Amino acid sequence: MPRTPAPSAPLTHQPLRGLLLALGATLLFAYSDTTNKVLIEDYNVPLVMAVRYIGHCLLMLALVAPLHGREMVRTQRTGLVWVRAASLAVGSLLVGFALERMPVAETTAIIYLCPVLVVVLSGPLLREKVGPGAWVAALLGFAGVLLIARPGGGLDPIGVMFVLGNVMLATAYNLLSRVLAHTERTMAMLFYSALAGAVGFGVLLPWTLHGPAPSLLQVGLFVSLGVAAWLGHYMFTQSYRYAPAALVAPMTYMHLAWAGILGWLVFGHAPEPVALAGMGLVALAGIISAMRPRRGQRPAQFAAEAGTTERAG
Repeated sequence: MPRTPAPSAPLTHQPLRGLLLALGATLLFAYSDTTNKVLIEDYNVPLVMAVRYIGHCLLMLALVAPLHGREMVRTQRTGLVWVRAASLAVGSLLVGFALERMPVAETTAIIYLCPVLVVVLSGPLLREKVGPGAWVAALLGFAGVLLIARPGGGLDPIGVMFVLGNVMLATAYNLLSRVLAHTERTMAMLFYSALAGAVGFGVLLPWTLHGPAPSLLQVGLFVSLGVAAWLGHYMFTQSYRYAPAALVAPMTYMHLAWAGILGWLVFGHAPEPVALAGMGLVALAGIISAMRPRRGQRPAQFAAEAGTTERAG
């Protein structure tokens, strides 16, 4: 007999629980960025990415595979699933190269152009209605990035190019997430994303596995990368089960605050006032995009779609 898929967990109205899950997820995302930058000071970027993705993949095989079985590997549009997964892996690599040259807070802020671009491009590419609010958000977002990456602002131009490359790949990743959501299971897409990075960066290990012998602290940081990546995305997805998107989506911009705090605590870097203003504009643009009402869309449907806009890094 064919296996009957388990029913989806019901949505419940527990807004405080949802907000706390989102807050914890953004802290884990900022922790991952900061840990990446710490490790990249002593190890090459592909090696750090390999450890992160292999750890993430092993966690899914150990904790998720026993519950979901073949559903975790079954796909209908396999080619697009792999393209989406590759976009995430290459985007992560570009963020690593950016963090070699740029502070955590500024890098994170530029990455948050992605949700705005997803909204704007969903019109011509996905035939969704895009109103004037989306264009206002896009202009605010680009103005914010110009303030952050302005000439004379001290940011490395090559680092800025790397992070903008990540934004393009993250936009493709999220648009493909929306396209594939109609036919593919969420756990399958999450697994293939982890698998693509584990295989892609794992194949390079014979050429990237070099550097000083890690200390106990560095071993702990390496192990924590995969855990933080998996747990952060899980908590963020779960937050939409307990609170509406209009509450959760603005909370994702706490990632910028956490990145700024951790960057200051670990590296002693505090963004300049002009850069802080740019970060505020990017956050405002994202909040406008997230709260943009969609004609004829039920709240539960809106929450489900809002949850598909993820970071790639």
